[in-house]
Amino acid sequence: MMIELFFAVLGALFSVVNPLGAVPVFLAMTPNYTSVERNQTARSTGIYFTLILLGFFFAGTLILEFFGIRISAMRIAGGVMILSSGYGLISGKFAENRSVNKEVKEEALQRQDISFAPLAMPLLSGPGSISYLITQYNENTSWEAHLVVAAVIVFLGILVYLILRSAPYLYRLLGEAGLNALSRVMGFIVMSLGVQYIIFGIIQLIEGMK
Repeated sequence: MMIELFFAVLGALFSVVNPLGAVPVFLAMTPNYTSVERNQTARSTGIYFTLILLGFFFAGTLILEFFGIRISAMRIAGGVMILSSGYGLISGKFAENRSVNKEVKEEALQRQDISFAPLAMPLLSGPGSISYLITQYNENTSWEAHLVVAAVIVFLGILVYLILRSAPYLYRLLGEAGLNALSRVMGFIVMSLGVQYIIFGIIQLIEGMK
């Protein structure tokens, strides 16, 4: 059961985060970095990414209670964000969909440290992944399940680091076309996940009103 939960959450969260889609953006923001500087940035980004998602995951219930938000509403809103993220992947606008536009990229070129912003947030950890994790916290209430999801976040943080560290090699291997093709496949999965969340959220909301 816990192993199934681990891989289910990993697959969904990896699709929503899509670290492979961040490879061209990462390279575009670090054109003058040495390999050591790029590796340090990749490591810091992975750490920040992990801490951000862990923080929102464990604070999920407090966030819902503070704002008086029902889990069904969070599921619907999260589904919309995930659906939007998936559309961004399919349309080839991964960075723009994560609020990383031309101005943000130009600003990043002038900054000494881009690992927290805009890389860790909003490029990798955005509303879609955050809302997904908050929903998971409230759906899987046992401490064992919480530890499993936390382990997924840590594991994904390591994957983010490894993928960004290998960004030059991956870009040479797959090219822009290959990475875009993978992003579009991910986008279809993410859109399906978003639609599923919206449907379940509506059903849950209707049942709660009875």
